Amino acid sequence: MTNLSAPHDRYKWTALFVVTLGMLMATIDSSIVLIAMPAIFRGIGLDPLQSGNSFYLLWMILGFLVVTSVLVVSLGRLGDMYGRVRIYNAGFAVFTFFSALLSITWMHGHAAGMWLIIMRLFQALGAAMLMANSSAILTDAFPRHQRGLAMGVNQAAAFSGTFIGLIVGGLLAPFDWHLIFLVSVPVGLLGTVWGYVALRELGERHRAHIDWLGNATFAVGMVLIMVGLTYGIEPYASHTMGWTSPLVIGCLGVGVATMVAFAVIERRVATPMFRLPLFRIRPFSAGISASFLAALSRGGLMFMLVIWLQGIWLPLHGYSFERTPLWAGVAMIPLTVGMLISGPLSGYLSDRFGARPFATGGMLGTAVCFGLLETLPVDFHYWVFGVILFLTGLSMAAFGSPNRAGVMNSLPPEHRGAGSGMNTTFQNSAQVFSIGLFFTLLIVGLSTSLSTNLSRGLVAHGVPASLAAHASHLPAIATLFAAFLGVNPIQHLLGPAALARLTSAQQATLLGHGFFPTLIGSSFRTGLHAALDFAIVASLLAGAASWVRGAKEVEAPSRTPLVDVGAS
Repeated sequence: MTNLSAPHDRYKWTALFVVTLGMLMATIDSSIVLIAMPAIFRGIGLDPLQSGNSFYLLWMILGFLVVTSVLVVSLGRLGDMYGRVRIYNAGFAVFTFFSALLSITWMHGHAAGMWLIIMRLFQALGAAMLMANSSAILTDAFPRHQRGLAMGVNQAAAFSGTFIGLIVGGLLAPFDWHLIFLVSVPVGLLGTVWGYVALRELGERHRAHIDWLGNATFAVGMVLIMVGLTYGIEPYASHTMGWTSPLVIGCLGVGVATMVAFAVIERRVATPMFRLPLFRIRPFSAGISASFLAALSRGGLMFMLVIWLQGIWLPLHGYSFERTPLWAGVAMIPLTVGMLISGPLSGYLSDRFGARPFATGGMLGTAVCFGLLETLPVDFHYWVFGVILFLTGLSMAAFGSPNRAGVMNSLPPEHRGAGSGMNTTFQNSAQVFSIGLFFTLLIVGLSTSLSTNLSRGLVAHGVPASLAAHASHLPAIATLFAAFLGVNPIQHLLGPAALARLTSAQQATLLGHGFFPTLIGSSFRTGLHAALDFAIVASLLAGAASWVRGAKEVEAPSRTPLVDVGAS
């Protein structure tokens, strides 16, 4: 008996390493671009604050999330049909190939911007192949009493990779922005080769016809909705945001109608892409709802923290705008440490005591941490901020791994790929919704007083009233982008000619570390509090959804009828 089980014992740890390596690589690369944006825009010669160039900024950031949200269900379903390991290994290869193409970008200007966006979308295809099948591969490899630990390690890598990417990007981008993509290539080659050699198919494969109509309507509907959300936060005509734009209204309306059509189609085809009957399994439906709400609460958090640190706190403490990207990543290390500690630990404990207490407690703790962030002034004491970030990391990871393990344990083996993809789709799409919502709330907060504060501040430091009034019409979204990119927009607003008319002392004040951060500080705090209030409510709802899963977890057997298997 021992000899027969030993190879399987060795295999499960190999599978955990390879799968975690893939998740870490994908999540690091999803965020490494954020912190390297200033270097990328300088390198390709685009002014991020120039009208029209926000297109490149938004799609470099959100395009990755849009692709992964749209494709993970289809790719998980393909894994169920043709082999999860096969799709996963192909994802490693695709991701690595397009990372290499990104790292050799040679063009400049708008051509370079389009090249980066397109290659980034194909890179996201590889990431979607990895994300869609990673949880299913681990569920196949590990016995039920160890899946929480495996999911904990995997989820800790996924969570922390997002913030590790900020530090890696901050370190590499100042040397050469191409390095942020090149760094993934050797890791990807290792994972591709190791995956093809070491991973093996343990899951059940059930050949079926591909649901082409369902795939098409789902992809079109999701893309249209996310395009609408993306352009909703951009200015339109004389409005600070684009929610009244015909493009936004049209995309959202047609997108929702297409998703309704998708739901009708999935109820009528023989082999649907989106297994709607899985929602009859109470632990699955509760866990996936909690996952959506949790991602909705935290999806925009990283952007808020980056803006807060890069655009306000670090400059106020003497850091030049060029140095803020790296130090913003360093400042968020406590969050990553909390996730790395809590993820595996909560996963291990959930194997013994069930997912519900840890997942529910994690979201309640996250809500408390968001409330603590609201108590901080804009110019906070770092040690207090660091402690709150650490507790936030502990709480988020305490939810993540037990919830994922609970979702996967509830699924019949033949539906693990589809179920894992559905969970990832809900999670990734919620992040896009969250980013759009958080930015909207911040823009509303900034719009209340930004124009007046900017005009008064410029006049007080010698800028003529007419020029100050013209400069004060900077759109709120451009202000957020400036803060997000660690750029002082005052020089861009006034121009060399206007600055030349001012004294050296006035120029030093306007272009120094303190003027712009102080200017937007109070307006930013108003918007931040509105965003955090929403995050608190979403976190509490996620905790409630997690509690509904039931205390007793029952693993669904193979070929189980899709009925409610939860227990209270």
